[in-house]
Amino acid sequence: MDVWHKALDAAPAAGPVVLTLGIFDGVHAGHRELLRIASNRARALGLRSAVVTFDPHPAVVVAPQSKPKLLMTLDQRLAAFASEGVDLAWVIPFSRSFSELSPAAFLEGLGRVLSPAELHVGKAFAFGRDRSGSVETLEAWGAAHGCRVSTLALRAPDGGRLSSTRIRQALDRGEVAAAKELLGHPYALTGVVVEGDRRGRHLGFPTANLAWEQEQMPAFGVYVTEALLPHQGGSRLGLTNVGEKPTFEGRRLTVETHIPGFEGDLYGGRLEVRFLHRLRGEVRFASVDELRDQITQDVAEGVAWWQARKA
Repeated sequence: MDVWHKALDAAPAAGPVVLTLGIFDGVHAGHRELLRIASNRARALGLRSAVVTFDPHPAVVVAPQSKPKLLMTLDQRLAAFASEGVDLAWVIPFSRSFSELSPAAFLEGLGRVLSPAELHVGKAFAFGRDRSGSVETLEAWGAAHGCRVSTLALRAPDGGRLSSTRIRQALDRGEVAAAKELLGHPYALTGVVVEGDRRGRHLGFPTANLAWEQEQMPAFGVYVTEALLPHQGGSRLGLTNVGEKPTFEGRRLTVETHIPGFEGDLYGGRLEVRFLHRLRGEVRFASVDELRDQITQDVAEGVAWWQARKA
């Protein structure tokens, strides 16, 4: 997949294409359907498929006080686009001046560069200054420029609206199974394993301390996770604690994963932690012995859950 990081007025002509547009934070199940539709239609027409996205998130520029906690890094979004068969990902830098473009000016630039033969978006898609451009705006532009515009209603399995906001709300409640249903895949934190305070090792349960890259966190608590170890032979069961370790008067958020039976050295390596099931919320224990007993129980419950899932 080709990747551009170019302003609207700096990109070379590369059309015609089959195009989809959006932020695609989380690249949830509805996003993936849009991407697959665009990729399949492009192959059917003998064209390239393209996605136009933006970085940073528009809210960072126009409403920083209410910007969302992002579910994915830009690199993760790009990897997801590639996995759905997209040929070109154009990342337009989102700036204050770009946010002031009218819908007409944005579409003029888009048409000059990509000459889309088809355009696929969600039914609620909005764009341009003050989000004044709508699907109807796209349809009128498409009719005038020979571009077929198709919309997709992004619906969750329960029939409700499928959105990145709804996924964030589920994670805020620790409902990682619900988030997985909406995403179409488990929510994941990625990053490098760094030195921690080694309390887990002293308790008999060594942990990998993750310097995570995402902004959105699951609610504080203990989770069954799938730990992906790129340089250690694939995935393993993990027990991940998200929180501040109140038993030790902690005040700093940490993400620590215990991998039962693993004895390798993970420091400095990359780790991906996929959240599958919540065991409990974060608790302050009266003593270290009570904490150790609870962790023993957590591990046993996590192993049982993992084995039942694999059966």
